[in-house]
Amino acid sequence: MARTPSNMLALGTKAPNFELFDTTTNAKLSLQESKGEIGTVVMFICNHCPFVIHVNPMITTLAKKYQKKSIGFIAISSNDVVNYPDDAPHLMTKVAEKEGYTFPYLYDETQEIAKAYDAACTPDFYLFNEKLELVYRGQLDDSRPGNGIPLTGEDLINAIEQLLNNQPITIEQKPSIGCNIKWKV
Repeated sequence: MARTPSNMLALGTKAPNFELFDTTTNAKLSLQESKGEIGTVVMFICNHCPFVIHVNPMITTLAKKYQKKSIGFIAISSNDVVNYPDDAPHLMTKVAEKEGYTFPYLYDETQEIAKAYDAACTPDFYLFNEKLELVYRGQLDDSRPGNGIPLTGEDLINAIEQLLNNQPITIEQKPSIGCNIKWKV
């Protein structure tokens, strides 16, 4: 299992726009169509990564809770599906159904969006405010497959709560750790 850290995009960075294929609706979706009124969580995930499989229950729970509070959730897979066929779009649809995703699961075929966000690993989390300015990036929490630490979503929850309460994001922002994005050669 690779242990690649986030690149930690600079806070304040404007969310790069995109229009990608949504494997849950079979339609193209843009950032503008998918963003939340108060904030937006953009997650780089994939189907096969053990780190993503580990956090899937928590991201599903958080999305269901915070979408009701005007926080948008968007998942993007940018992996090379030629060399990693488990991440193919038709299988993304199946994972979204199995996990109960209530958010778009977008396919970044060209990998341009992952590069624009400076994404490095799966999972990689970004929280943007209502102006689509980056206020948090990094880990969901300290839990990793096999480390015995319970999955709580604490770091992302704290950032979202501070955003919802119009407070500065004061929590320590630690890089996410996961499998590296499978770049095309």
